[in-house]
Amino acid sequence: MAARRYDPERRQRIIDAAIRVVGAKGIAGLSHRSAAREADVPLGSTTYHFATLDELLVAALRQANEGFAKVVAAHGAIRDPRADLPAELAGLLGEWLAGDRVGVELEYELYLAALRRPVLRPVAAEWCQELSAVLAERTDPVTARALCALMDGICLQVLLTDQVYDEDYAREMLSRMIP
Repeated sequence: MAARRYDPERRQRIIDAAIRVVGAKGIAGLSHRSAAREADVPLGSTTYHFATLDELLVAALRQANEGFAKVVAAHGAIRDPRADLPAELAGLLGEWLAGDRVGVELEYELYLAALRRPVLRPVAAEWCQELSAVLAERTDPVTARALCALMDGICLQVLLTDQVYDEDYAREMLSRMIP
């Protein structure tokens, strides 16, 4: 009997592969088999680490969700009471949308998959909760949630209509919401 190969990074490689598959083929193209092929691991490895496809999607969504919320949390000026919060947020949105377009689209595709897959809803909600928690340090919890919704809407409009991101518009709309 052959010894089992120690591969501590295999689970992460499967998640990364699932994200690449969804990026290339959409959620409908993701299966245990397609993730295993992309990760170059045996099919049994995907089912060992993720018993169901929903478990794999949850892991992929959780990783993808780290995108914009992590950028905002790491941006020190967001927490600085002297900083112009609408300008900072509008600038960060612009940077994020100007970056890896496939990554941004993928994050939203996984996020919107929660509409059809209830198991993903708590993970999708984490994005707004984490971002709201950061923004609530500068505003209040209700305004923070409204800012998340506005930024989501602006991003979706840019992605769905192929419009060029208008930072001045975003800053103006954000400033109307911040007391």
